[in-house]
Amino acid sequence: DVVQVAKDLLGKYLVTHFDGQLTAGKIVETEAYSAPDDRACHAFGNRRTARTEVMFATGGRAYVYLCYGIHHLFNVVTGQKDEAHAVLVRAVEPIENMEAMLARRSMEHLERKLTAGPGALTQALGISTQHSGLSLLDPNSLIWLEDRGEVVLETNIIASPRVGVGYAGDCAHWPWRFRVADSQWTSPAK
Repeated sequence: DVVQVAKDLLGKYLVTHFDGQLTAGKIVETEAYSAPDDRACHAFGNRRTARTEVMFATGGRAYVYLCYGIHHLFNVVTGQKDEAHAVLVRAVEPIENMEAMLARRSMEHLERKLTAGPGALTQALGISTQHSGLSLLDPNSLIWLEDRGEVVLETNIIASPRVGVGYAGDCAHWPWRFRVADSQWTSPAK
């Protein structure tokens, strides 16, 4: 269930290891996307393209795409083979190697905008479209997920509509955006 996975990813860690730099952030905001019925999903109607093909792989892979020609957005593929479900990671709390994250974002001070927002967090962690398709379950991968034993209780999760999907009709109103209620690192709510 992609909606449950989107909630379950809260409190897990997204870790990268590029060019000798290990960085990590705790996931504090996600959004669920589910083909074939979700008009906001890139694979709506089970549409298969070169970009979306990774969404049809067995879950546990990275789906990274370019938004507006600038922002690399990171998703966790969650479905069974040929079932295009993915969770967009919208924000992380910086945990390890903030210096590298600040340098990648050309910032000097630790503040929310470092990793709050899907384009900001990928830049801070060094993730780009070249990483789409990588296994997130392989400890030898450049990107992986870690469970460090933290549990975010359902009562501490805010559910709301997803961001930037107004074109998706009724699907735009689905409460499939999830944020950790007490986190200062989530992207601003509209």
